[in-house]
Amino acid sequence: MPKVLNGLKVLVVDDEEDILELIRFHLEEEGFFVQTAINGLEVLPKIEKNQPDLIILDIMLPGINGLDLCKKIKSKANIPIIMVTAKVGETDAVLGLELGADDYVRKPFSPRELMARVRSVLRRQTSEEEQLGGNLTIGKIFLNEKAHKVYIEEKEIDLTLIEYKILHLFMTNPMLAFTREKLLDKVWGHDIYVTDRAVDVNIKRLRDKLLEEKERLETVRGIGYRFNNA
Repeated sequence: MPKVLNGLKVLVVDDEEDILELIRFHLEEEGFFVQTAINGLEVLPKIEKNQPDLIILDIMLPGINGLDLCKKIKSKANIPIIMVTAKVGETDAVLGLELGADDYVRKPFSPRELMARVRSVLRRQTSEEEQLGGNLTIGKIFLNEKAHKVYIEEKEIDLTLIEYKILHLFMTNPMLAFTREKLLDKVWGHDIYVTDRAVDVNIKRLRDKLLEEKERLETVRGIGYRFNNA
C-alpha cells in the first residue's frame, strides 16, 4: 500500500458491531487510524471534532440514516464517502452516489474488496487535490481550486463534492459540450456505476445554486451540457 495513504483517519459508521470491528481490524492492519460510530446521531459531532480523511457509512442506521448523513456531510465538507448497503436493489446505492458519495459496497462484502475501494477513493482524492491549486473566474463565479470553494460576488455557495467537480470541469473547459456519458466518466469515474439520471439531478441542483449565473450552464440538445463563458 502506498505510504501516502498510511496514517490517515477513517470514520466507520455501522450499527452492526461485528461488521464494525471487522472493518476496523483490516483498516488498522493497513495503517489507518480508525474511529467508529454505531448511531447516526454520533456522526456529525465526530466529524467536526476529528476531521476524518474518509468515511465508511452504512445506509441503515438508527438516529439518522446514512443517506441523510451523506447529504449533510457533502454540503459542508470535502470528505470522501463509501456507502455500505445491505439491500439487493440498486436504488439506495445510486441515490447515495447522486447525493455525493464517492463509491459503495454491498453487504456481504469481502474485506479485500472494501480495502481496494478505500485505496481507490483515497488515491483519486489525492490525485485531484494535487492537480488543483489555482483560481478560476467566469462572470460573477469565482472558484478557489485549492480550498474547493465557490463564490458568487464574494458570497460562498455551498456545493456538494459532485456539484463542485461538475462546475470545475465546466469552468476549465468552457464552451465544450459534454455528453452525459463523458460527465459520468470524468466526474464519477469509469469504475462506478451511475445512471444518466445522476447527471441531470446534479446539473439541476448546480443551476439552482448558481443563482443569476445559472444560464451559463446550457443544455445542448441531443448531446448534453456545456458552460458558456461569454
